[in-house]
Amino acid sequence: MAKTILITGCSSGIGYDAAHGLKAAGWKVFATCRREEDCERLRSEGLTSFQLDVSDPDSIDAGFNEALARGRGRLDALYNNAAFACPGATEDIPPGALREIFETNLFGLHDLTTRAIKVMRAQGDNGEGRILQCSSVLGFVGLRWRGAYVSTKFALEGLTDVLRLEMADTGIKVVLIQPGPITSNIRVNSIPPFEKWVNWEGSARRAQYENGLLKRLYEKREPDTFELPPSEVTKVILKALEAPRPKARYKITTPTKAMSVVRRLLPDPMLDWVLRKG
Repeated sequence: MAKTILITGCSSGIGYDAAHGLKAAGWKVFATCRREEDCERLRSEGLTSFQLDVSDPDSIDAGFNEALARGRGRLDALYNNAAFACPGATEDIPPGALREIFETNLFGLHDLTTRAIKVMRAQGDNGEGRILQCSSVLGFVGLRWRGAYVSTKFALEGLTDVLRLEMADTGIKVVLIQPGPITSNIRVNSIPPFEKWVNWEGSARRAQYENGLLKRLYEKREPDTFELPPSEVTKVILKALEAPRPKARYKITTPTKAMSVVRRLLPDPMLDWVLRKG
């Protein structure tokens, strides 16, 4: 029987490419999406797809049980990919916006992770499985206008580091995937949360919104410098899944690798100067 993997957030971008790439590599992929219409589209493309909304505990329960049923009670890997952004100056992000983004980017992810661990502990003499968490370069450095998203990824990195230490006495391997600029719909998908939560017109930074963030959000633009296609992430995911001793972190794209070095070497005032230019 082919190894099974449950992936969240497969409607586009990294999750979509990973679902197709892992299926082509011989994995039995459960490609989940928040909306049924996206699942229908993926099924028409030959993928096994069903709903799983990581912000909804009932949907998590139903989706996870569906994966177990289709995998005959076995789950070899979980890739927590689903996430969204709510851009805006940190002073303009209300508490409700943080609660909403943490529900998807951390709490739902943690719910799935703990469910997967229970299943994986029963596999093999000492437990067996892989848990991959999709973090970001923004999981270890912050950039302006991204405070809500950055806070969830920083939290994810800390939670995952501790989980990796705790799982060291089992056969369950825990890995962080750290992409940088990857072609995806995250910018477009961040517009509804921005419009819902951020009162930019009443902000002390209104002029900065008009001259910067609004243009980046709403205007069609060329790819970012060093931006890579999601297939580059899929290659790394396969390495993390199939390596006998996977790394704790896999950094993808030049900016992620460069920022990792800069973060270690520069004192905070110099690092802040670099990041303000970013």
